[in-house]
Amino acid sequence: MNNLKNITTGEIIAYRTRKKKVTKLENELHVKAYSNLAEALSQNPDTVLVTNPTSLHIQTALSAARQGCHIFIEKPISHTLGGIDELINIVHKKNLVVLVGCNLRFHPCLQFIKKLLDEKRIGKVVSARVQMGQYLPDWHPWEDYRNMYSAHQSLGGGIILDAIHELDYISWLLGDVTKVFSFSDKLSDLDIDTEDVAEILLQFKTGAIAEVHLDYVQRYPSRSCEIIGDEGSIILDINNGTVKIYTAEKMEWEFFEQPKNYNMNQTYIDEMVHFVRCIEGKEKTLISITNGLNVLKIALATKESAKNGKIIEIN
Repeated sequence: MNNLKNITTGEIIAYRTRKKKVTKLENELHVKAYSNLAEALSQNPDTVLVTNPTSLHIQTALSAARQGCHIFIEKPISHTLGGIDELINIVHKKNLVVLVGCNLRFHPCLQFIKKLLDEKRIGKVVSARVQMGQYLPDWHPWEDYRNMYSAHQSLGGGIILDAIHELDYISWLLGDVTKVFSFSDKLSDLDIDTEDVAEILLQFKTGAIAEVHLDYVQRYPSRSCEIIGDEGSIILDINNGTVKIYTAEKMEWEFFEQPKNYNMNQTYIDEMVHFVRCIEGKEKTLISITNGLNVLKIALATKESAKNGKIIEIN
């Protein structure tokens, strides 16, 4: 909310179902808040930001789209495929702008790596290793993790959907995924009813293979990626904001660091600025609803593979 207020002078209204949150928005952020979605939409907003629990994304987005609102929808776009085709049809029919919220695509280190790969700096990519892990109760230490949507399958929680950022950015970097195989389960003592560990194998249309590790368990937060090409390697540490590049041409490591005093919140600001510029027709949506659907299909295939013990092909 603060980021939005800092980049736009337009009127902002909010919809929250919890009365306490409504009061806080009005008293502390001076934003008119509603506890009824229809009443909020009756104010005829131009744009709607869908940031409620995953299981509620599509029904909220459909209500906004039917009214002709541009939509920012947090990742993942849903926990099932239900209703997404209808949303896409309305969006296309009404020529609406939709941006799926995958803020890591706006991180300077990942944007630098994208540039390196587009320039073929490490030759043909053959494999990658992606890793993300953090102890779930530490994600939002100000609230009981058992009340978070992450802890509940019915709300679209679980590490696979929660950490869909990793599936999004690796497919952004390496291209279309064609096959998925996975193991996932609830292995810790966390009081949740979702999977908390996942090991995923992805095969890409190019033939490249990636392994992706996700968990709610690691006490030391870790987020990294290594990409191997036939002419070099790239190693990313997102938490430290560093990239290392080794090429056969130079036979030594080169280093890239994010700007000094860089804060992850900047990715959310840049994401929202991009969204506004897309609405103004000045930029093309970096993460469209179709992109969001494709990544959701990978995540759901991951779950299906873990359940059935089979390789799943992605259409």
